[in-house]
Amino acid sequence: MHLQWWSVLPFAAMLACIAVLPLIPATAHHWERRPTQLGVALALGLPVAAWMGLAGGWQVVLASVVEYLQFISLLLSLFVVSGGIFLKGDIKATPRNNTVFLAVGGLVASFIGTTGAAMLLIRPLLATNRERCYRVHTVLYTIFIVANCGGLLTPLGDPPLFLGFLRGVPFTWTLTLLPQWLFVNCLLLLGYYALDSYYYSREPVAAVEADDTQIEPLGLRGALNFALFAVIIAAVALAPSVDAHAIEAGHTTAGDWLPLREIIMLAAAAASYLLTDRGIRFGDNQFTWGPITEVAALFIGIFLTMIPALHYLDEVAGSLPLNRITFFVFTGGLSSVLDNAPTYVTFFEMAGQVPHPGGPSVAGVPEAYLVPISLGAVLCGAITYIGNGPNFMVKSVAEADGVQMPTFGFYILRSFQHLVPVITAMVLLFLAQGALWRALGAALVAALLLRDALLLMRARRLELAAPAV
Repeated sequence: MHLQWWSVLPFAAMLACIAVLPLIPATAHHWERRPTQLGVALALGLPVAAWMGLAGGWQVVLASVVEYLQFISLLLSLFVVSGGIFLKGDIKATPRNNTVFLAVGGLVASFIGTTGAAMLLIRPLLATNRERCYRVHTVLYTIFIVANCGGLLTPLGDPPLFLGFLRGVPFTWTLTLLPQWLFVNCLLLLGYYALDSYYYSREPVAAVEADDTQIEPLGLRGALNFALFAVIIAAVALAPSVDAHAIEAGHTTAGDWLPLREIIMLAAAAASYLLTDRGIRFGDNQFTWGPITEVAALFIGIFLTMIPALHYLDEVAGSLPLNRITFFVFTGGLSSVLDNAPTYVTFFEMAGQVPHPGGPSVAGVPEAYLVPISLGAVLCGAITYIGNGPNFMVKSVAEADGVQMPTFGFYILRSFQHLVPVITAMVLLFLAQGALWRALGAALVAALLLRDALLLMRARRLELAAPAV
């Protein structure tokens, strides 16, 4: 089936609705209602699914529905289980403590997944900062670090890497990305510490006093859910499921239709919901179904309208100029607006068919290409709200806690201000070839560090000028 460029218009319309409707006064209130979001998603997605099914075969539509159900089952399971864990206590919401929170979240994201880490950390982080007035930047950096960039080190960290593992990439290969993981996350943590120090120095005296006086030692409730987390992680790593790609290719057998992985994950979620003390879930965590229902409603439209977009990408991919840099740019750029898992698979398969640049291969793919594909799929998922599933969930949890999060478009502006320069520096230093590019990368790092130093100096001056608390 040959697709024209206009086949991607429904997907573009879906993105436009997410970006624009919350900004229009006449539609903003209605857009926040789940039936409205689901109605728009189905109005755009179902005609596309019917068209693709009639023109190209229903296998491709069924495969997309299966991938959506697998995607939402994982997010739902992690969301429910994390909602049963409560890190009690209230420490000072200082820049140092907040930075430690994010560093821990970025570390564990590679081992319990970005979704699990984000859902585990966002609630105690919001609770710690509840007395502060400036909280938006903390949630943004939670999305950057915990929900995305931290999940680079193992196939458990992010779905694209897990799909690579299923296609033959050794489990430990992603550990070779440790230098890039350290570089990006350390620069982000430094940037956050400087920015949070600046905002902390601008906090009203009453807010700082309230934060300093409402101190309670940290403790843990709902520890049983860590065992259920382990069950979900083991299911992701070991349990078989329905093979969406075999469905699309028409090569399935009766035994290929058992979603054992999803059954185990959802059973763990059900056990968490039934066994966890309701006071922990609904009292301490103020658990609501709003965040996961928003993700479920919007992403059904994204997955369905994305079908022709991905197939059109397959058709034009052969004409793209592909090398180390462009593999990163194409994979990363598309992962920021498409689901990063199928985008990773598309370029993974493509990289095995282009001329070999020399050097070792991993699972039939030149390592020189697999590195930028992996980096682009994981790191660039943080550029927009829809680049990775946890992004919207963190946004929704924060809004439920009273944080006024940026709209779709303004979030992209903030990511280009704080995240994209760090990723650009990483590309120049680790992927680009030539002394000039590395010099530009070093200059960009120096500019970022200078920005952070100036923010810290401004924070220090504001602290000195402020009245004693």
